Amino acid sequence: MTLKTREDYRAALAALRPNIFKFDRPVADVTADPLTRRSVESHCRAYDGAHDPALRDLFTCRSPLSGDVVHRWNSLSFSPEALVANARLKRELYRQTGTCTGAACVGWNGINTLWAVTHEVDQSLGTGYQGRLRDWALQAESRGWMVAGALTDAKGDRSRPPSQQPAHYLRVVGETAEGIVVRGYKVMIAGVAACHEILVLPGAALREADHDHAVAFALPRDADGLTVVEARRPSDGRELEDHPDVPATGITQAFLIFNDVVVPRERVFLCREHRFTANLIRYFTANYRACIGACVAGQGDVMAGAAVLMARANGLSSRVFRDKLVEMAVNNETTYALGIGAITLGERHPSGVWLADSLTAHVNKVQVSRLPYETKRLCQEIGGGIAETGCLPSAADLASPVYGHALREALTAAVPGEVRARAARLVEWLTIGAGVPGCMHGGGSPDGARLIVRALTPFDGYANLASALAGIDSPVPEPEEG
Repeated sequence: MTLKTREDYRAALAALRPNIFKFDRPVADVTADPLTRRSVESHCRAYDGAHDPALRDLFTCRSPLSGDVVHRWNSLSFSPEALVANARLKRELYRQTGTCTGAACVGWNGINTLWAVTHEVDQSLGTGYQGRLRDWALQAESRGWMVAGALTDAKGDRSRPPSQQPAHYLRVVGETAEGIVVRGYKVMIAGVAACHEILVLPGAALREADHDHAVAFALPRDADGLTVVEARRPSDGRELEDHPDVPATGITQAFLIFNDVVVPRERVFLCREHRFTANLIRYFTANYRACIGACVAGQGDVMAGAAVLMARANGLSSRVFRDKLVEMAVNNETTYALGIGAITLGERHPSGVWLADSLTAHVNKVQVSRLPYETKRLCQEIGGGIAETGCLPSAADLASPVYGHALREALTAAVPGEVRARAARLVEWLTIGAGVPGCMHGGGSPDGARLIVRALTPFDGYANLASALAGIDSPVPEPEEG
């Protein structure tokens, strides 16, 4: 099999039916439109990595399904080493792009999660879901697809289950000879504008009354009946310019509107088998929350580099900020190492895929919701005032024939004013702007992760250990609440 290039990728995207909208206008070509082209460029760099001698062993692997060398984001992970490699790929991609590459991330995790769940459903109910998934996964490998993963539903009133507010959750509304018919929404989905396919999974553990919402499938991004609405980002106004106020890379988040979309039966991997959704969520969150520690570590690596650049541009040795830079590095390595620890503490599912340890993975999610924000604060502190939002004139003003020379002179320090401005914009992009990934709620809320940590931590057992060490022979019961 021939690995795809950035040219192959861009051509395949450009051939898709335009069904993406933003600012109430259609995006005719995601590879060229300024609203989406930066997200496409981020994902192009993943394909570049597959052909870079220094990176290809990380960005590619040998498929356990076909035996071919494939893009790693299309592969199944049947060993802890394979899952660690995926985490390392995420860190490297952030270093290469300065932002999220969601279509090389969430869809991959969905494939691996569904491999385990379809095995369980087939074993229990005699269905043929895993065979369908295998056929689709082999297509993804051979065509080098970018696959966005769509879990999050609109949810509506969080106190009510899906069956009491079905319009807020994607659901099966009918069946035809061809397949199933789905209606509803998936929201805040990363990388849709840069993907070929969308892998849809349930966003919650569901009860019997919610069984219509227990659905998983794959479909092309340009499927009939699907409308994609891209969310606004903080830097949208500047991204419309051809000036270096923002990097050449970026990410998009989308609302997906399913208006009676027909999903061919061979692309359906779960349909109303609600009792398997709890395991689906457990497997997905364990692997995703393990690997996200590497993603934010890669972001932190770039922030540390940007902080060093700003210190030097301001005329100060970066050694002045040594303690702050060390703290940034400690934050980065903490989330990375927690994720790697969760992977190595995991176990192989009977289907063959490797699943990270849930407790450690969810602890990592809690840290991911904290430490990157401290890293951002330190990056801004080192950068100085011009690195904060609203403190730096635009690239268009810096290039003005009337007053641009004065602005550039005012910004000149240890380096020319334009160089200092570029470094300051990068700090702004990484710490406040659109380069920031979903550290707080990406992959789920930190409160949800804390619930898992509470459920999986044997506090009563620890109390018994403490009693034994203290020489306490009588029980010390938990007082009744109230």
